[in-house]
Amino acid sequence: MLDFILVTGDRAIFNPTFGKAIVAVRPGILNGTGIPTINKKKICLFGDEKKVIVPGCSYTSPPNITPGTGTLSIQSLAINQKARKVKSKRTAVLLKGTTFTARFQVIVPATTPTVPPEPDTMLVYFGTGFFTTTNRTTKGT
Repeated sequence: MLDFILVTGDRAIFNPTFGKAIVAVRPGILNGTGIPTINKKKICLFGDEKKVIVPGCSYTSPPNITPGTGTLSIQSLAINQKARKVKSKRTAVLLKGTTFTARFQVIVPATTPTVPPEPDTMLVYFGTGFFTTTNRTTKGT
């Protein structure tokens, strides 16, 4: 099915719910490495999503309500976010698609408000996200 091709500057929008953790999310910015351009922006290739890293996001995870921090990234794409036919440099281009699987890596654990505070024991949480694109003209499949 045809969908918009992602380009440099497009955003990865992370949903704030990661299991029981609630993350203060910020968008990640894609940086395309494809040779062709759309509106003077390089297209994004499979693998470019792995470079989307959003550090320093605060989170809580009941009963750990004193915020901790971590890093957001894209764990894996949905099947409809990787083109099957359109390629650049022999690599599939990225499509807007539906939702990707997101990863939140805890750096500083959230803690309980008790004395002494008890840290969150989870080091990784998984959630979802989606892409937004400025490309409104070029589609691929």
